[in-house]
Amino acid sequence: MTNTAQFYIDGGWVDPITQSGTAEVVNPANEEVFATIPLGGRGDVESAVAAARRAFSSFSRTSRAERVELLESVIAVYRKRYDDMASAISDEMGAPLPFATAAQAGAGLGHLTTVLEILKTYAFDERVGTTTITREPIGVCGLITPWNWPMNQIGCKVGPALATGCTMVLKPSEVAPISAIVFTEIMHEAGVPAGVYNMVHGDGPGVGQALSTHPDIDMMSFTGSTRAGIAVAKAAADTVKRVSQELGGKSPNIILPDADLEKAVRHGAAQCFSNSGQSCNAPTRMLVPAERHDEAAEIARAVADATVVGDPRGEGTKIGPVVSQAQYDKIQALIEKGMEEGARLVAGGPGRPQGLNRGYYVRPTVFADVRNDMTIAREEIFGPVLSILPYTNEAEAIEIANDTVYGLSSYVTSSDVEHAREVARQIRAGMVHINGASGDFAGAFGGYKQSGNGREWGRHGFEDFLEVKSMFGYNAA
Repeated sequence: MTNTAQFYIDGGWVDPITQSGTAEVVNPANEEVFATIPLGGRGDVESAVAAARRAFSSFSRTSRAERVELLESVIAVYRKRYDDMASAISDEMGAPLPFATAAQAGAGLGHLTTVLEILKTYAFDERVGTTTITREPIGVCGLITPWNWPMNQIGCKVGPALATGCTMVLKPSEVAPISAIVFTEIMHEAGVPAGVYNMVHGDGPGVGQALSTHPDIDMMSFTGSTRAGIAVAKAAADTVKRVSQELGGKSPNIILPDADLEKAVRHGAAQCFSNSGQSCNAPTRMLVPAERHDEAAEIARAVADATVVGDPRGEGTKIGPVVSQAQYDKIQALIEKGMEEGARLVAGGPGRPQGLNRGYYVRPTVFADVRNDMTIAREEIFGPVLSILPYTNEAEAIEIANDTVYGLSSYVTSSDVEHAREVARQIRAGMVHINGASGDFAGAFGGYKQSGNGREWGRHGFEDFLEVKSMFGYNAA
């Protein structure tokens, strides 16, 4: 890795202009620093935005065929660098290498290939009466991405921005920036025109704020915490730019009385622990019939006990460490809070798993007898911690599910799929996984309430990067 000391602006690697310090990149599996990056400031943002603005006048006028060819080139180079990408993700945020390869790196490629297929057939013009409705690139986009699914979020922002003819400045997470450097090398090798794609490292106050307030940024696309999303929206308000946000979640998992309890609990617990619990859409609140609550708790305990926590490069590792000391400390405090507030600890608990004395490893933890007013049922823990809540009837389950400030994702399981769909329609969330269904890159990813606004993935994510223009005076067809 040769480009950790520079930013990528106007088609080349450049030294920082207003470096505000550095950030150490720590491997969470061993707590060792393996890279250092500069943190940019307003001068670096000014340079990157100016390059993107210059490039927009020509790139926004490129043809569909030209952008198809460009995306095909990006995809080809991404495939060539695929193993490098997976390795970088594993090292920077602790994902087990098989998971980093199949899911983490795979998500970035999945979004790029999906948006390519959308671009090939998308109707940018539509005749309505005597008006032509045309959809045009929104302009220069500021993209802020998180550390927990770095390529998923970079892919689902950069892909549609390129496809629609936008130019952009990316600020990847300073906690996990190495995969973004690999991605930037991919973009350069693929021949993305100078100024179309720019990348500046930095933190929220230094670079995120400068992007959000910049008058030449037309759209901010942000993924991260609700707290940070609010800050971005406030900073962007003075320039009335579009803000698309994918924020926190506290997703309910309703297991209906007619479901196969063993199968549903096992799947739900495994999904909660996956990626060390560091997914905004993780099913962290498991709602089960009260009369089967203890049975569900025992099944979840078995899943937790069987989940192998260890070195991301180790044989048989199911989940690795959480990303940082700060994240580890937050999770430990919330586990302690759950115990203090009276939830019954079924599995896991405070501290590291046995035999792991170094690295930010968390024990897969299950709480039973959880009430929805407990802290562990209200706050996003972002760790492998499952809360099991009993309900007495379906109406109560739906009420508990909706009793949250979040509304990102949700889960419903029933032996009657039509019944599951009926319940799904009553949940106030942007997504519902029915009977264990996986996500779909062609779907729409995003939430209600404090989980954000706008949508990513698929056609809806594509259209978030477009403006709508009415051209009047066309003869009726």
